[in-house]
Amino acid sequence: MEIVEAKTADLTANPHQVNASKLHDSEHAQIIHIVLEPGESLKKHITPVDVIFYVLEGQGIVEIGEEKQQVGPDTLINSPAKIPHCWYNESSAVLRFLVVKVPRPTEATKLL
Repeated sequence: MEIVEAKTADLTANPHQVNASKLHDSEHAQIIHIVLEPGESLKKHITPVDVIFYVLEGQGIVEIGEEKQQVGPDTLINSPAKIPHCWYNESSAVLRFLVVKVPRPTEATKLL
């Protein structure tokens, strides 16, 4: 059995320069825990695989393609492969969410 605590997992370097921890990495999937402080955002980018986001805490704005919506805790968002997407934390509280990439990408994410 492998147990990983999101809040104490090692931070992973990323092009967005935000608090990100890789919780799982196998050939089948990657799971990343993201923490956006108030005013932080993910840069708009394209992921070569399907991405599933699950909001754990806080309120944020997710943008996928031409759609933009505010979301909160216990919300699951599907983002199809190769569609530009990004996140914004315009609130005064921390935003925490999981990023599940299926399958694990073999190409790099492309910043826009």
